[in-house]
Amino acid sequence: MAEDAMHALSLSAISKHYGKVAALADVDLVVHKGSFVCFLGPSGCGKTTLLRTIAGLEYPSNGKVMLEGRDVTDLPAHKRDLGMVFQSLALFPHLDVAANIAYGMRIRGFKKDAQQRKVAELLDLVRLPDIATRHVSQLSGGQRQRVAIARALAMEPRLFLLDEPLSALDAKLHEEMQVELKLLQQQVGVTTIMVTHNQREAMTMADVIVVMRDGRIQQIDEPLNIYRNPSNTFVAEFIGSSNLLQGIMQAKGQFQASEYQLHVPDSDGIDKGDTVTVSVRPEDVHIHANEPDARNLLQGTVELVRDVGQSVEFFVQCGSTRIIAHVQPRDKPPVSQGEQVAVELPVENCVVLKQ
Repeated sequence: MAEDAMHALSLSAISKHYGKVAALADVDLVVHKGSFVCFLGPSGCGKTTLLRTIAGLEYPSNGKVMLEGRDVTDLPAHKRDLGMVFQSLALFPHLDVAANIAYGMRIRGFKKDAQQRKVAELLDLVRLPDIATRHVSQLSGGQRQRVAIARALAMEPRLFLLDEPLSALDAKLHEEMQVELKLLQQQVGVTTIMVTHNQREAMTMADVIVVMRDGRIQQIDEPLNIYRNPSNTFVAEFIGSSNLLQGIMQAKGQFQASEYQLHVPDSDGIDKGDTVTVSVRPEDVHIHANEPDARNLLQGTVELVRDVGQSVEFFVQCGSTRIIAHVQPRDKPPVSQGEQVAVELPVENCVVLKQ
């Protein structure tokens, strides 16, 4: 119990069934106080169901939900001391901004002057100090988003839950709100869990990412570790882009595909004869106009070159395998579409994943 109390949230063997369909299957998770955690995965992976289970809006078929060491599995949502922002924001259109933010305080009997002080404090916090008397219909999308966040923080919740809160915003505002929300979370220090299907959003905002698929957690780790050391082929493919090469381990440190052989790092739990996937991120691939003195070289033909500003993308066909490389503009090799090149897959950047 003492150890659980050190955590903001602890989930043990959480399962959720809808008839014969398992939306969640034996989910275990610990969230540390003050951290920003993202549930990331494709549509239907169970991330929103898991968030709603934490919030008390869904009741688990099995398992236990602990908040700061207290078992709240059977506790209704309004008694869990949580703040939540839905994708729809769910602001009250007939109330002005101040009344929306103060709503929770009013129904819990806070004095009017206390409500007013808290509203002013929160509007300063979300950098909207002069809109207290405006109605929701008069606000922009970004302003509505900030008001919804202020309302959720008004009761100083132990846990702040966000269900794809930025998905309805246009691209520019989406990027701006990512920064604003992360800075706000750091300033307030509230433990935050956000659901998203946006990889960039998760990578740039989260302290910890929980990658989900088919109701199960695939990997829990810091963003960079998930990107550099994915636990399986799903994570490698879902997080960013990757060259995924299929084959077998011919010997220790030696990968054999149908048309080529690669040297790879030794990997725990990988034995000779295992069918594996080797993941190499595009930014780690080197394109050479001439064949260098290096290991892990594949010969190929440049199919396409795309200059996307911050990088130049090369699509190279090596036999039956297409390799994608992302090169910084200053490092662009002097090769064009249709030319023969040598593609280097550095040994240290090859990640071996057991299937």
